Amino acid sequence: MIIRVNRSLIKRRNFLQLSGVSGISFLLGGCGTPIFEDIVGKLSEPLNQNVEKLIFKSQKPVPEFSLSEIEPEALIINSFRNTPIIDLEKYRLIVNGEVNNPLSLSLTEIQALPSSSMIIRHVCVEGWAAIVQWGGVRLQEIIALAQPKDNVQYAYFKSADGYYESWDIASALHPQTLLAYQKNGDVLPKENGAPLRLASPIKLGYKQSKWVTQITLVSYLSLFKGYWEDQGYEWFAGL
Repeated sequence: MIIRVNRSLIKRRNFLQLSGVSGISFLLGGCGTPIFEDIVGKLSEPLNQNVEKLIFKSQKPVPEFSLSEIEPEALIINSFRNTPIIDLEKYRLIVNGEVNNPLSLSLTEIQALPSSSMIIRHVCVEGWAAIVQWGGVRLQEIIALAQPKDNVQYAYFKSADGYYESWDIASALHPQTLLAYQKNGDVLPKENGAPLRLASPIKLGYKQSKWVTQITLVSYLSLFKGYWEDQGYEWFAGL
C-alpha cells in the first residue's frame, strides 16, 4: 500500500521568513541547553502540525555522509530509564492497530527482510550531534507488510523501557527512516537500543525510540503523543 502526501516547493527556512514565524531558541527542562534556529525551528502547536505537513516532502532524501566522516565516539548514550533486559530468543515486534495484517515478527524474520544502510547526522535536542552509520530495515517495509488501512495517519511506538512516541505516517514512510539493528557496521549495542531502534535524519533524537517492541498504526493522534511531548516538547520535531 502506498500512502501519498502532497508535496510543496516551499522550503522550510523560506516559509518561516515569509510567514514571520521564526525559529526560536528555547530551553527544555531536562536538558539545560538551548536549541538554535539553524538546527530546528520551533513553531507553536497546533499550527505546527499543519505547517510541517505542508512543507515536508515525504520522499525527499537527505544527503548522507562518507565512511570517513563517521564519528564513533560522538553518539552519547542517554537513557529514559535503565537499559532494559530483552531476551532475543523471545523477542517479538508487534505491529497492530488499524491494519489488515497484524504482525508478530522475530528478530530473525526482521533481519531476513531487505536491508538498508545510511550514514546520517543524529541531532539531539540537548544541542549535540553525531554522524552515525545505521543499518536495518526500512520502516516502510514493515508497514507495508501490516497492510495499513486507508485512513492511517500516525504511528505509535512502544519501547521495552516504557518509553512511547508517535510519528506522522509520512515521516514513518520516509525511505531513510529505519528500524536499525546495526550501528557503524556492527551489531547494535543494547545501550543504543538493541535489538531495534528508530533511526532517521528527519527527526530530532527524542523521536527515535530505542528498544522498540510495538508499532500501532492509527487514524488519530491521542491525548498522549510521546513521553517528552506530553511534558511540553514539540511533537513534530522535524529537521
